[in-house]
Amino acid sequence: MAATKPRTVPFRRKRDYLTHYGKRLRLLLSRKPRLAVRITNTRLIAQIIGFGEKGDKVLLALDSSALLKLGWKYSLKNIPAAYLSGMLLAKKATSKGLTAAVLDTGSRSLHGKISAFLSGAVAGGLKIPHGDSKLFPPEEKLLGKHVENYAGQLRQKPALYQRHFAQYLKNKAEPDTMSKHVEEIKKMIQKQ
Repeated sequence: MAATKPRTVPFRRKRDYLTHYGKRLRLLLSRKPRLAVRITNTRLIAQIIGFGEKGDKVLLALDSSALLKLGWKYSLKNIPAAYLSGMLLAKKATSKGLTAAVLDTGSRSLHGKISAFLSGAVAGGLKIPHGDSKLFPPEEKLLGKHVENYAGQLRQKPALYQRHFAQYLKNKAEPDTMSKHVEEIKKMIQKQ
């Protein structure tokens, strides 16, 4: 007869560090849809997910490549793109009658691009509990002025400037005018 208890094997998603079941339970107990935000190597993906008896159901999804239809020429995963994506998702959600959600960041902490996305979603009219607004990036970062400043510094080194901003220049997007472009896209989103 065995003297030890049998070992309990955790769920595969827990073993692979894909799902934090305690955090997921707290999100589901809020009884609000989850706003899941994920960042890939090339873009930002956001979904508003409702929970039903048969499992999760995606109510609304947005990819940061939706900004391309509005004329966005810059990176799809930088802080201004995250801010604009959050604002666009909030506008689409409120037009479908979704007014509140709970932020689900997955395994990421709430800073940088995710806090910029949250800032855009709150500015777009979605009610998301977030506590303190100090976690939002400063307005100049949301508009891309930090990129403009960096581009201005690199102007003295043309080879480095060309190499660092090659994708922007290929898309005929000047890094020195990013804040103007962000403001234009922001106005287009607000008119929707």
